[in-house]
Amino acid sequence: MGDPKADASALLWSITAMSEATARLPHAGTWDRARAYAVVGEAVWWVTLVDATLVRHHPEPYDNVMAGQTPAERQQIEATLAGLRFVRNRISGEADLATFIRAAAPGKDPDNTCVTGWTWKPLPLPTLASLPPRAQAWERTRYQAYHAQLARHTLGEVFRRAATFLTLTAANAGPLADLASADTHSGPG
Repeated sequence: MGDPKADASALLWSITAMSEATARLPHAGTWDRARAYAVVGEAVWWVTLVDATLVRHHPEPYDNVMAGQTPAERQQIEATLAGLRFVRNRISGEADLATFIRAAAPGKDPDNTCVTGWTWKPLPLPTLASLPPRAQAWERTRYQAYHAQLARHTLGEVFRRAATFLTLTAANAGPLADLASADTHSGPG
């Protein structure tokens, strides 16, 4: 493809950005809804970007880590990532992120003080008639994944599952592992 060290560096940078975006979620207060939605949108973007990068450029480590999951875990992570792609595609078009999220009411429950306690809303199937048949099937599959693994689940649960899988996969990507090893050995000593 390209320079393996540059590819690894780009993947490492992307994983770092995803990790930072998902780490901000528990600290995103619910009092400023616009800011909270922005933090969630950024996490959706980075998770789906890292997933796409690993699938396209590191398919073997991706498949190996996926194969190491139980069938139920494999189905869960595949549907979680597909559901997040559904959200990303919808919020980049006509839908607002608030359409997807049920913000918890403020109260004594500590989960209500940050966005990780919010849940994904169950949604009706979007109108797909304007899309060609193949695109309709693609969107319907991702909608079903959203409904199965995101709807009624907390944002914290969903992002934790996705980020854990993607971080593990990236750690098993040859060039990334080689880069991390080279950086460890090239420091002052």
